[in-house]
Amino acid sequence: MPQQELSQWVEDLNRVHDEEQERVFSEASEVLETSELGLLLESLPIDERLALWQTVAPEERVEVLVAMRSDARGVLIDNLSMPDLRAMLHGLDAEDLIELSQSLSDKLVDFALAKMSQDQKSWYEQSQQYDEDQIGRYVDHSLVMLTPNTRVFEALRAVRRAEHPMLDRVYIVDKKGHYRGEVSLPVLLAADGQVRVDSLEDDIASPLKAEMDVYDAAERLEHSDQAAMAVVDDAGRFVGRATLRLAMEITRETYEARLMARAGLDEDTDLFAPVWLSAKRRALWLGINLLTAFLASWTIGLFEATLSQVVALAVLMPVVASMGGIAGSQTLTLIIRGLAMGQITFGNVWSLAKKELLVACLNGVLWAVVIAIVAAVWFSSVAIGGVIAAAITINIVVAAIAGVVIPVILDKYEIDPALSGSVILTTVTDVVGFFTFLGLGSLFLLG
Repeated sequence: MPQQELSQWVEDLNRVHDEEQERVFSEASEVLETSELGLLLESLPIDERLALWQTVAPEERVEVLVAMRSDARGVLIDNLSMPDLRAMLHGLDAEDLIELSQSLSDKLVDFALAKMSQDQKSWYEQSQQYDEDQIGRYVDHSLVMLTPNTRVFEALRAVRRAEHPMLDRVYIVDKKGHYRGEVSLPVLLAADGQVRVDSLEDDIASPLKAEMDVYDAAERLEHSDQAAMAVVDDAGRFVGRATLRLAMEITRETYEARLMARAGLDEDTDLFAPVWLSAKRRALWLGINLLTAFLASWTIGLFEATLSQVVALAVLMPVVASMGGIAGSQTLTLIIRGLAMGQITFGNVWSLAKKELLVACLNGVLWAVVIAIVAAVWFSSVAIGGVIAAAITINIVVAAIAGVVIPVILDKYEIDPALSGSVILTTVTDVVGFFTFLGLGSLFLLG
């Protein structure tokens, strides 16, 4: 759904109330996909969200909940009666229960399992063997599995019975459950009916490992020419398939998580979460930022006497810190992207560091000259222009080095660079910038 279309529906819903709002939401339900209604409900204050939830058709409620972020979904689930919850969970499939399980009590999960078919229950239990960051947890089972000696006419009969909308191939699995290969539907349709399916196997990339990181698996799938890839465990047993749709969802969620992490937030945060809960979640990040701010302030305090005598330094300090911060952020963003895509290792990081250092030197000298001229004219002092030029050059170079080293070190120790990198970088550029600028000012302007 285009962002503009969602914004229009949100605006329409916020312009009306009560019965009129229910009418608008009903119109949206007829136009939007069921899964898109979840995103629309998330865009509303909690009271309105709860009221409009009652108008969602019972057969669509599970799909709407699955499409929502866990915090927003939890608000709805917490306000459902037990009979409504049981009715909704009756007949749930494994993939949906995997998504909803974090928002459900153990008793409700057990109830949903008890109402599942044996196959669905087995698939759910299989998924629980893998962590939340492993692809094996999220495999799709909307597929057709055949033994190697199955004839083509039997395979086509199985395909017709399956009626899976995304079915474009069949998977060959032996009696022990080991993955043997796959055959595309066009190849099946063109083959002789008496031919065994194992003689038609496609020449495709090796399957994904179930223990593989979900983001790495999504990257590999996106760069393949396949709409889905088989997933196997360590013993080579067929677990299911990962689809391109899943890969796109994982990529989007990973990007969103990293974007939110930079501000100390979680991607599942509800837009309209209670005030006290939002304040609690943000307090820790504000506290960390306060500590870094005190460190920068302490650095400035070391040069209190210098600032009292040369007021121009206090005026120009933000320029030094800002230039270093921007330069470092550019490098940091580049390195984080490279790490996420597997393009940076210890084998090439130093070559990249040299390149970034040269870029920093070039930009540092260029902008140092520009700012030095402005500062010298502004305060009628060539000395002040020289001091700020030197400080900016040094800070931009240090920022570039920090922008490379910080995320690489964090990644080595399995700390998300997107979460902590920007805070550490800002501290480095502020402290180095202030110390260099004020230190040079004390040396050359008061010496």
